[in-house]
Amino acid sequence: MIKRLESGPRMSQAVAHGNTVYLAGQVADDPSMDVAGQTRQILASIDKLLAAAGSDKTCILSATIYLAEISTFAQMNAEWDAWVPQGHTPARATVEARLAAPQYKVEIQVIAAV
Repeated sequence: MIKRLESGPRMSQAVAHGNTVYLAGQVADDPSMDVAGQTRQILASIDKLLAAAGSDKTCILSATIYLAEISTFAQMNAEWDAWVPQGHTPARATVEARLAAPQYKVEIQVIAAV
């Protein structure tokens, strides 16, 4: 069975299938914030979506983080490190990429077990 959460005409924010939930890339609700602020907002969105799918951040299998500027890596990492529980760090990649709109500084996509 496939369960779609927060579906729109173009995409779903999360799709659960079997024992896995796939989150769409999450961006900040308030893109006027700096990298740290945007990262905090995104991590809160991830928490909310995972909970709705019956999972949580301790079950994240992998994460892909896109930064508009790789020079902000340390700022993003400070928020990430405070959020991810020790002993539950997922496989992760971080890349510099042009995001969907110039005001977005961070986008995070995760896959988690349910």
